[in-house]
Amino acid sequence: MSRPVRTRFAPSPTGFLHIGGARTALFNRYFADHVGGTMHLRIEDTDRARSTAEATQAIIDGLAWLGVRHDGDIVYQSQNADAHVAAAKALHAAGHAYFCDLDGDALDAERTRQREIGKAFRSPNRDADLTEGSLRFRVPDGSTQISDHVQGDISWENEEFDDLVLLRADGTPTYMLAVVVDDHDMGITHVVRGDDHLINAGRQQQLYAALGWDVPEWAHVPLIYGPDGKKLSKRHGALGVEAYRDMGYLPGGLRNYLVKLGWASGDREVFLNDADIADVFTLGGINSAPARLDFDKMDFINQQHIVEIDDDALMNSATPFLHEQAGRTLSEAELGRIRAALPTLRPRAKTLVQLAEAAAYLYAQRPLSITGKTAKSLRREGTKALVDALTKQLKALEGADWTADRLQSLLNGFVAEQEIGFGKIGAPVRAALTAGSPSPDLHEVLALLGRDEVLGRLSDATTQMG
Repeated sequence: MSRPVRTRFAPSPTGFLHIGGARTALFNRYFADHVGGTMHLRIEDTDRARSTAEATQAIIDGLAWLGVRHDGDIVYQSQNADAHVAAAKALHAAGHAYFCDLDGDALDAERTRQREIGKAFRSPNRDADLTEGSLRFRVPDGSTQISDHVQGDISWENEEFDDLVLLRADGTPTYMLAVVVDDHDMGITHVVRGDDHLINAGRQQQLYAALGWDVPEWAHVPLIYGPDGKKLSKRHGALGVEAYRDMGYLPGGLRNYLVKLGWASGDREVFLNDADIADVFTLGGINSAPARLDFDKMDFINQQHIVEIDDDALMNSATPFLHEQAGRTLSEAELGRIRAALPTLRPRAKTLVQLAEAAAYLYAQRPLSITGKTAKSLRREGTKALVDALTKQLKALEGADWTADRLQSLLNGFVAEQEIGFGKIGAPVRAALTAGSPSPDLHEVLALLGRDEVLGRLSDATTQMG
C-alpha cells in the first residue's frame, strides 16, 4: 500500500523569502492538495553562523502574506541534531562511513591534487581505522540513477561524487546528512525543490540506500530567470516576496502568476482561487526549461484578481497603500467614498499602488491645488459664470436625487440649455473636482464625491477664478 503523500518546503533562514522559493512552496502545496496529501514547513538552520531569527521570521511572514499554508508545526532542523548524529553513527557501524583526520591546509592540498588529476575527493584515510576527525561517507562503486518527475531519468557514475562529510570534527552534522534524516523522519514522500539541488539528489539517494530507507520521489524544478534570460539576481530588481507585496501585488495574483511561471494546464492563465489550481496541478505539468520573469504578464494576472476580488478583501489590501499615497490616515468617510468607487477604480489598476493613485481625487484635501495645464480651463473667459450657473442647479439637487444617472441628465440638460459643447463646462468642473487626477466620467465623479464635497470644491475653484 502506498504511503499518503507528504511534501515539504525547506528554506534556509539566511535572508528573505526568495520569489523562487515561494514558487517552490506553492508547487509543493498545490501538488499535496491535488492528491489529498499534506505539505510541511522545515527551517533548515543547521548553518548557525548564517541562520538568523530575523530571516526565519521573514520567511514565515512571507509565506503567511502570500497565503501558502503548511500542515502541522514548523520543524527546525537544528533541533534534530541527535537523530542526525545517530544516523551518521549507524552508517559508520555498517562500514558506509569512515573518519578522516585531514583538515586545514593539508585537506585543501589533497583535494587540489586529486582535482588536478580529474578525481573526486577520496581521503587517504579511507581504509584506516581512525576514531577521530570528520566522519565522511564512503561513496560506493558503480553508478547512481534517479527518476525525476520533471527532469526525467538521470544517471551518474559514482566516481564523480566526493566522499562527503557527514559529521564535522566537532561532531556537528552537515546539511546533506540532515536533509536525508529529516525527510525520512518526517515521512516525506515527494521532494519538490529547485534544480540547483539535482546533484544533491544523487548524493542523497546513496545515503538512503546505505541507511536502508525508502527513497522519496524527486521533482527538481528549473530556476526562475530574469527577463533577459539570465539567472535571477539583484540586477533584476525585486527578489523577495515582500518586495512584490510593497509593489502592490495581491497575494492571490502573485500566487496565480508564480504557479503559472513554469507550469501549465492547457491554455488557462488566470486562476482566481486555489482550489481550481489544486484540481489540475500535477508534477508532470512543470516545464523542464527555466521560466523567465515577465512583469507584463504578472501585471495582467494581478489586474484580473483586482477586478474579481470582493470589496472587503480589496479594501483590506488597498488601505495601507491609500494611507501611504495620501500621506495621512484617511477618514472612514473617505474610505467609504473609495469603496463606493471600486467599480470605476478596478479596471484602471494593475496593482494596489495604481489603485491608490487612481483614487487620489477621492481623498484630495480642500482646497485642491490646481496648477499648470489643468488650471487653464478655469481662466477662460466666461468660465466662472458657467460654473456658477451649474453650481446653482447642483445645489437644487438633494438627497436621493444625487445619483450618477440623475447627474448625467442634469449635465446634458445644462449643456443644451447653455448651447455649449460639453468641454466648455466639463473641463473646468473636472479641474475643480480632481485637480487633474485621473478620474472616470464626470457624472460618476460628482456622484462619488457626494453633494457637500462637490459644492465645496466648486466654491473653492470659483474663489480661485476670482
